[in-house]
Amino acid sequence: MNRFQPAYNSWLAAPAHQQWLTAEAARLADFAKASRLAEGFGPLDDSGQLADTTAQTLITTRMTHSFALMHLKGVPGYAGYIDHGIAALEGCLQDPEHGGWYNTANMARDEGKAAYLHAFVALAASSAVAAARPGATELLAKAIRIIEKHFWSETEGAMREAFDRAWANEEAYRGANSNMHTVEAFLALADVTGEVKWLERAVRICARVIHQHAASNGHRVIEHFSPGWAPALDYNHDQPADPFRPYGSTPGHAFEWARLLLHLEAALSLRNLDAPAWLLADARALFAKACHTAWHVDGAPGLVYTLDWNDQPVVRQRMHWVHAEASSAAAALLQRTGESEYEQWYRTFWEFSATYLLDTIKGSWHHELDAYNRPSAQVWGGKPDLYHALQAVLLPTLPLARSLATGVGEPVVTKL
Repeated sequence: MNRFQPAYNSWLAAPAHQQWLTAEAARLADFAKASRLAEGFGPLDDSGQLADTTAQTLITTRMTHSFALMHLKGVPGYAGYIDHGIAALEGCLQDPEHGGWYNTANMARDEGKAAYLHAFVALAASSAVAAARPGATELLAKAIRIIEKHFWSETEGAMREAFDRAWANEEAYRGANSNMHTVEAFLALADVTGEVKWLERAVRICARVIHQHAASNGHRVIEHFSPGWAPALDYNHDQPADPFRPYGSTPGHAFEWARLLLHLEAALSLRNLDAPAWLLADARALFAKACHTAWHVDGAPGLVYTLDWNDQPVVRQRMHWVHAEASSAAAALLQRTGESEYEQWYRTFWEFSATYLLDTIKGSWHHELDAYNRPSAQVWGGKPDLYHALQAVLLPTLPLARSLATGVGEPVVTKL
């Protein structure tokens, strides 16, 4: 569903902007090649050197997904990296006894299994399937089995959060973040399997987390819940800068949810399924609230990391992923509506990223800036993550109704 065909003066349709996005994707992906380890992929420091010699499953999944996108885009040299990621996820990162995946290659065997991580395994496997890499189908089947057996709750219409290694004890917590990335994974699963149940499940997640809870909270995304889905508004009040479970609202997630709602609407419409009107309405409201409360809120350009429930900044750092998701959400809303305010926000966010986040000296993007837009490392040190920035430069050129891997891999028809 691309309701809007952008006018030539839109950056989305400007050849120079599209060329810039393509060049930036190549620069980012080339930098990330250094993350390869014998057992998977690991985090990079600010200079692009390995910061840790232990492979991490989250980074391995995100790199595998990202390198699959580059391969599907038609850039040579990434097939081997996809295959390396598949081998790692089928190797020491996988728990051969109880099933599922460890956090790291040398993980203490009493650590648990999280929905957040397993959603990324499913995403990586889906992208590898779209790239037609050997072993990808088998990996995807394993990921789906684990999700359906342990994480998906048909009663709740959402994902359980985490278990111990043997799946015997469940964490007494429900999280919006893990469910958000599950929506992303389910969109990809729908594309590569052809099964609409993944879209139906994605609608149920979005209805609970966004249309029920966020909408009733002024479209501030509530991140943390009890097992019965009661909001836990004071969760991690004493650890406000947690990288995965921060206190308060996280504007970056509002942008990310907004974009995913539009992808879901388009995916449903493409298959002639009912697309609830609230998907677009809530996407608009999430975007508007995040822009109003987080942009320039402390007097300096940029979007702050977190806010309290009175919309006051808590952690004022500017995260690269927040701005990546903001520009992607603006592009999706512009594609969907054609409204000029989204064009202006799209340009505003990219101007900020180009000015402050892109590191043209050492490579990649600064992952974190302080409140004065200087490189910082309070929450995220180094440059371990290709996923958000790469997606930000790919999404504006793709149709809304496809997950990234299938959208990038759409065949190009050439008239001879």
